[in-house]
Amino acid sequence: MELQKETNSARTQHGRWYGDACGTAFAMEIVGERWALLIVRELMLGPRRFSGLRASLPGISAKVLTERLAGLEAAGVLEKHRLPAPAYRLTPWGEAAEPMMQELGRWAAMSARHDPTLPLSPVSFMLSLRTMLNRGRAGAWQVQVGFRFPDAAFVAALAKGEMPVVRAEPEDCDVVFTSPGGPSLAALFYGGLAAEEAGVAIAGDADAAARFMGLFELPAKIA
Repeated sequence: MELQKETNSARTQHGRWYGDACGTAFAMEIVGERWALLIVRELMLGPRRFSGLRASLPGISAKVLTERLAGLEAAGVLEKHRLPAPAYRLTPWGEAAEPMMQELGRWAAMSARHDPTLPLSPVSFMLSLRTMLNRGRAGAWQVQVGFRFPDAAFVAALAKGEMPVVRAEPEDCDVVFTSPGGPSLAALFYGGLAAEEAGVAIAGDADAAARFMGLFELPAKIA
């Protein structure tokens, strides 16, 4: 009897749209609604408050954000915690969505219709670096790079082809990029603009900064 109840409960979530056992269908039932996956993206580098999420997703209404947060919480993708301040954070299962998001981003960037000049949140830019990192080119190089935005700061610690990114004030970094927003850094890293043209200030080891920027590239267009 208990097994039957658990099975019926699972079916209220898996199968509600497509009635399909495929994992892709289940994933779309969880994050396929408008804004859902972008909310997951904005939480990928650490907890965020409701106001911060809305500021990073300016096109979303408070009502829709509330609904999507509730749906993702019910599905087990995120959770709400109250210390030290009320905020939302991903569960370990939610964090495991990053490779899926990376592959979606890489696939979309192969289209000629992808427009890299559109607005880009700081988190989205930092995740793009994790996605577009050429690990072979990075080799065993180790460098610590900071990024400052008007309302956020991150540190990327490259070592042996891996590059975890954390929300933190850049301290003791080899290089620090200070930017007014994600689009400026995207123009610098992917668009070939000089730092002055992009409005980005670079402090620290100039050679390390140039080498670091050379580790990232968008995939070739195939569509």
